[in-house]
Amino acid sequence: MADDVTITVHVTDRDGAVHALEAPEGWRVMEVIRDYGLPIKAECGGACACATCHVYVDQDWFDRLIPPSDEEIDMLDETFAVEDNSRLSCQILTSEALDGLTVTLAPEAQ
Repeated sequence: MADDVTITVHVTDRDGAVHALEAPEGWRVMEVIRDYGLPIKAECGGACACATCHVYVDQDWFDRLIPPSDEEIDMLDETFAVEDNSRLSCQILTSEALDGLTVTLAPEAQ
C-alpha cells in the first residue's frame, strides 16, 4: 500500500449534489464523507454499531466490495430505507480497486 495513492469517491448527498472526494488509500469511506463535511452522523465512529453511515452503493461498484460481515448485515437489518445495494460506509475501505467508487447518502431516520 503506497502512501501517496489518492482515491476518489463520488458521493451524492441528500439534495442530489455530487461531490468528488479525494482520500488516501486505506481510509473508511465514512471518514472521507465526514471529513469533507457532508451530512453523515457516523455516531459510533466506525465500530459497525449504529448504521448512521448508511449509503447506497452504485450497482456498478457493489460487487467489487468485500461482502458485508454478519455484524454489518445485522446493523442494516435495524436501519431505515434499506435497499439491495445498502452498505455501511464505515465498513468500506478505500483502495486502488475502488478508485472512482460511487455512493449515495441514504435518508436519515425520521
